[in-house]
Amino acid sequence: LEGKFINVDRRGYQVAHEVSAFSLIELAKRTLPMMKNGGSIVAMTYLGSEKVTPGYNIMGVAKAALESCVRYLSYDAGEQKIRVNAISAGPIATLAASGIANFPEMLLNYVAKSPLKRNITADEVADCALFLCSDLSKAITGQVVHVDAGYNIMGT
Repeated sequence: LEGKFINVDRRGYQVAHEVSAFSLIELAKRTLPMMKNGGSIVAMTYLGSEKVTPGYNIMGVAKAALESCVRYLSYDAGEQKIRVNAISAGPIATLAASGIANFPEMLLNYVAKSPLKRNITADEVADCALFLCSDLSKAITGQVVHVDAGYNIMGT
């Protein structure tokens, strides 16, 4: 994740895509046969898939691939009444976030620029996941839902 994006090596590129995108395909292959009465699959993504996020680098490209996989898998799984969506969460202090340079500054930036003027919580992301897994979202598939206090709508 450090340095310039252009300096990513082939193996780093492959690993990022295997972990972030192909893993969803593999999960779907193994679980769709067990989901006899419909269901829901939810993936996690991040705004770095849509906009350049300094320090996120190859993970942004891998998350863009993941989001495309969500759309194609939702098409494939739709016949079985299985929905596939993704949550694009704002920054939360997690183990994964510790690998992102300047993470504390990122948290402050979200507070300053998001319409709700605050960061999000893990509970809010979990609430969205529960919604996407419930019948309340039975007509939603192939979507990326932003849980980021509105940060993604801002131009800067």
